[in-house]
Amino acid sequence: MTAHETMIEIEGVTKRYGETVVVENVSLSVAKGAIAVIVGTSGSGKSTLVRTVNRLVPMTGGKISVGGRDIMSMPATELRRGIGYAIQGHGLFPHRTVAANIATVPQLLGWQKARVDSRVDELLTLFELDPAVFRGKYPHELSGGQQQRVGVARALAAEPEVLVMDEPFGALDPVIRGKAQDDLLAIQKQFGTTVILVTHDMDEAFHLGDMIAVMSGGRLLQYATPEKILTEPADPFVQQLTGTSDRALKLMSLSPLKQAMEPARPGLARSLSQDLSLRDALAEMIWNGVDEAAVENEAKAPVGSISMRRLLQLGKRS
Repeated sequence: MTAHETMIEIEGVTKRYGETVVVENVSLSVAKGAIAVIVGTSGSGKSTLVRTVNRLVPMTGGKISVGGRDIMSMPATELRRGIGYAIQGHGLFPHRTVAANIATVPQLLGWQKARVDSRVDELLTLFELDPAVFRGKYPHELSGGQQQRVGVARALAAEPEVLVMDEPFGALDPVIRGKAQDDLLAIQKQFGTTVILVTHDMDEAFHLGDMIAVMSGGRLLQYATPEKILTEPADPFVQQLTGTSDRALKLMSLSPLKQAMEPARPGLARSLSQDLSLRDALAEMIWNGVDEAAVENEAKAPVGSISMRRLLQLGKRS
C-alpha cells in the first residue's frame, strides 16, 4: 500500500435543501487505510457530508469516488454493501439476535453459512464478546457498550474497505467511550480499513484521526493532520474548537518526556533526549516530519519511544 493511494475522493460536494445550503463545495481525500475525522458543531454539515459517501443523502453537486469508482456509476445498494456504516445508538434490529444482526450484509451478499458463522464468531471474539454467550442474545439484553460493539461488528462484517461512522460513540459514557475508541483503532489497524468518522468531540478527533476536517456552516475550514490543526489552526473557529492550544502546549512544556514514553522499539530513525519536555519533543517531531522517535538517555542508549499520537493525546489531556 502506498501512502498516497486515495480510497475516498470528495470533490466539490454541495448539498442544498431548497434554498438552504447544508454542505458547500467541500473537497477532501482520504488515503487508503487512514482514519479521517470530520468535526464541527451541530448543524455544521458534517453528518450530511459523510452520508453522501454511501448515498444515504444525494448530492446536489460535486463528485465522490470510492476505490477509484464514481459512486454514481453503480447502484446504491451495491455501493452500500461495500461500505460499512455505523451510527450513534448502533441501529441494531431489535428482533434479530446478535449473530443475525452481524450476519445481515454477508447474507445479502450470498455468503455460505459456514463463512458467515465463522465471521460472526471472529468479530465477536475481537470485540471481547464470547460467541457462546452473545450469539443468541437480543439487543435489549446487552449493555449500551455491548450494543455499540455489535453495531461496529455488523458494519465490519462483510470486510468492507471503507467504514463510514456517524457519531458512533456519542451515546456512550466517557469510560466506555475510551475503550470503544481503542477497540476501533486496534481493529482498523488489523483490517486496514479506511474510516471516515463524524464527531463533535475534539478529543475524540485527536485520539482517532490521521487527518481531521473541521467544518462550520457547511464549509470546510481546515483539513490537516492533528498536529497541524493543533499548532497551525487555519481559522479562529478551528483554534476555538481545539481549545486554547496555548494552554495545552504550556502544560506540555512542564511535562518531561521520560515520564510519558512508551517501550523502546528498534529501527526508529530519529531519536530524542529523555530530558526534553513533551512540547519540545512535539516540536522536534513536527520539524523532522516523523510520527515516532526513539528516546535516549544521557549515554545515548535507547530507553523508550514516543509517538506523535501519544504526544497529542497527552497534550489534549493537559
